[in-house]
Amino acid sequence: MEMETTVVPPSTPRWNVERPFLTGRFHQELKSTSRFADAKALPLDFFSAGLGKAIGCYDAAVQELIVIDDLMSALVGIEGRYIFIKRVHGKEDDITFHVDASMDLALQEFARRMFPLCKSYLVIDQFVESRSQFKNGLVNHAFAAALKALLLDYQAMVAQLEHQFRLGRLSIQGLWFYCQPMMSSMLALSAVAQKATANNYTGSAVLNLLQSQAKAMAGDNAVRSLLEKMTQCASNAYLGILERWVYEGVIDDPYGEFFIAENKSLQKESLTQDYDAKYWRERYSLKQGIPSFLSNIVGTILTTGKYLNVMRECGHNVQVPASENSKLMIFGSNHHYLECIKTAYEFSSSELLSLIKEKYDLMGKLQSIKHYLLLDQGDFLVHFMDIARDELTKKLDAISVEKLQSLLDLALRTTAAAADPCHEDLTCFVETSSLLKRLSTLKDLDMKSVSDITDLEEPMTITGLETFSLSYKVQWPLSIVISRKALAKYQLIFRFLFHCKHVDRQLCGAWQVHQGVRALNACGTAILRSSLLCRSMLKFINSLLHYLTFEVLEPNWHVMHSRLQTAKSIDEVIQYHDFFLDKCLRECLLLLPELLKKVERLKSLCLQYAAATQWLISSSIDIPKAEEACDGSLGFSKPKQWTSRGSSKTLKVMSRNPAVTDSVLNFEREFNAELHSLGPILSNSSQAEPYLTHLAQWILGARNDQ
Repeated sequence: MEMETTVVPPSTPRWNVERPFLTGRFHQELKSTSRFADAKALPLDFFSAGLGKAIGCYDAAVQELIVIDDLMSALVGIEGRYIFIKRVHGKEDDITFHVDASMDLALQEFARRMFPLCKSYLVIDQFVESRSQFKNGLVNHAFAAALKALLLDYQAMVAQLEHQFRLGRLSIQGLWFYCQPMMSSMLALSAVAQKATANNYTGSAVLNLLQSQAKAMAGDNAVRSLLEKMTQCASNAYLGILERWVYEGVIDDPYGEFFIAENKSLQKESLTQDYDAKYWRERYSLKQGIPSFLSNIVGTILTTGKYLNVMRECGHNVQVPASENSKLMIFGSNHHYLECIKTAYEFSSSELLSLIKEKYDLMGKLQSIKHYLLLDQGDFLVHFMDIARDELTKKLDAISVEKLQSLLDLALRTTAAAADPCHEDLTCFVETSSLLKRLSTLKDLDMKSVSDITDLEEPMTITGLETFSLSYKVQWPLSIVISRKALAKYQLIFRFLFHCKHVDRQLCGAWQVHQGVRALNACGTAILRSSLLCRSMLKFINSLLHYLTFEVLEPNWHVMHSRLQTAKSIDEVIQYHDFFLDKCLRECLLLLPELLKKVERLKSLCLQYAAATQWLISSSIDIPKAEEACDGSLGFSKPKQWTSRGSSKTLKVMSRNPAVTDSVLNFEREFNAELHSLGPILSNSSQAEPYLTHLAQWILGARNDQ
C-alpha cells in the first residue's frame, strides 16, 4: 500500500486578496458597470447634458481614434469608454467583451477580431496571479513565472503600439496587422491556462498538458516552439527534484509533485523480521501522474534513487560524480537527459553491487549459509546429532532451546566449522508444527495443490527431530538479498534434509544390529527377511539424499554462483537468488504435495522399522545369559561357545514366533506398497517436471533391487 506524506504548503496572506490594488484586476473590480452599459435605454440628448456622448455621435475618423484608444486598454485588460468587459461571478474564465451599439459597423468588426487576444491576456494574467500561490506547487510557479515574462513582452509591445498611436502613425488596420501574429500563441496559452485551472492540474499533469498541446500544434512552428519553451521553463523545477533523486537519492519535493513516494513507516529492520516484508518493493514506489517524457525510463529512475539510499543507510558516499553536462534538460534531439539518467543508474548500480560484494562479502555469507543450512559440510551436523540426541527426541514443550544452542555452539567449535568466521552467526530454534503444516501456511509458495496438505492431520507426537531448524543472523544491507523470506526457504530445505539424515542414521543403526548377528545361520528366518528390508530402506533413503544433494542443490548452486558473478545490479542478484531458492524448493519436492506426502510416509515407515529392529532381533535369538555379550548391544559378535549347529537350531525355534514374522512381513508389505505407488507418480509427474526423471531412476532402481 502506497503511503504518501500530506504536504501542507505555506498559506497566502489574506490581505493579498482583500486589498484590490495589490492585484492586477482592480481596474475591473472598481468599475463594476460602464456608464454606457444602458446607453440604448437613454435619449440622445441625455449625453449632451454633460455626461458624454454615444460614440455614434462622432464621425468615422474620430470613432476610429476612440476605438483604437479603447482597444489599447482592452489589450491589457482594462475597460475603455466604449468597450466593456463582462464577467460571470464565480467563473474566472467566462469573460466577454461588448462595444457601444452605436459604433460604426466596420469598427465593431475590427474590435471583435481583437477581443480573443484581449480575453487571452486576461485569462493568462489571472492564471499567473492564482498559480503563483504556494499551494499550487513548483511546476505551476515556474510556468506562471514564464508566462509572466511573456506578458511583460506583450505589454511592451502594447506600449510601443500606443506610442505609435500617440504619434499619429497607427490606424485600426495597422493595429490588427501588428496584433495578428501573436494571436495564435496567446490563444494556445490561454487554452492551456483554462484547462489547467479547470482541472486544478499540478506537477507532472501541467507538463503533460503542455507537451500534448505542443504536439497538437505541429502545423504551426511558432506556437509549437513557444509551447515547448514553456514546457522547458515549467519543467526546470521538476527536473531539479529529479536531479536530487538520481544524483543523491533524496526526495526534495515540498509540494508532493514528484512521481516517487516514500513510505517512511517501512523500516529496513523488517527485512530480517517479517516474512512478507515490503521494504524493498514499497519503501519507494511510483505514484500516478508520470511525465510523458519520462514514462519509458521511470523504472530506471526509481531504481537509481533506491540504490543511492541503500548506500546512504550504510554510511557510504552516495554523490554521483558531477560533470559539466550533468544538468538534466528535456528537449533536444540528442535526448541528453536520458543519457544523464542512464549514467547515474550505472554508477549507483555498480557502486552498490561492489559495496555488498566486497565490503559486506555477500558471496562469503551465501557460501556459509550453504555449508550449514544446505548441509554442504556435514561434519558439524553429525557431531551435533550425536550430542543432542537426547534433547531432540523430547516433545516440543520439553525441549530446551538454550541447551540445543549450547550444544550447537560446541559442535561448531569442535569441528571444521570453527575455521569459518561466520559460524557465530548460526543459531537454532524449534518450530511449532511439522514441515507439511509449515508449508501449508506459506501462501505465496507456488504449490501444485495446497488442499493435499491442509487436510493433513498433525502427528500425535512431534519431537525436536521433526521441528529442529537453524537460522542465520543477517545484517543490513545483506538482508536485501538474504531476507526473512529467503531464509525461511533455506530453513524449509534444511528441515527436509535434516530429517532425511535422521532417518538415514536410524536405518544405519538398524543395519549394524543386523550385521551383529550376521555370523549366525539365519537362512529361512525372519532375521534374513528383515535384513533384506533394511537394505531396501537404506537404498531408498540414500537414493533420496543423493538426488537432493547431487542432482538438485549442487547443480543449482553452481548456476546461481556463476550468475551472481556476472550480475549488473542488486536487483539481478535478488532475482537470481530467489530463482535458485524457488527452483530448489520445487525440485526437492517441497512444492509437490502429492509426492512429498508419499516420501514422508516412506520415511515414517523407515523410522518405525528402525525403532522396532531391536525387538525383532532380540525376539529371534534365544541366547543363554551366561553366553551373551556383555556390551548390552544384542551380541553383535558371535560367541565362541556357539556351534553352527546349535545356533541354527536356536534361530529356527525362535523364527517360528508368529509375532516376529508378521511384524517383518507387515513392514515389508507397507514399505513395498508405498514405494510401488510412488513409482507411477514419479513417472507421470516427470513429463511435466523433467527434473523428477533423475529421482524416478533412483527410486525405481531401489525398488527393482529388492
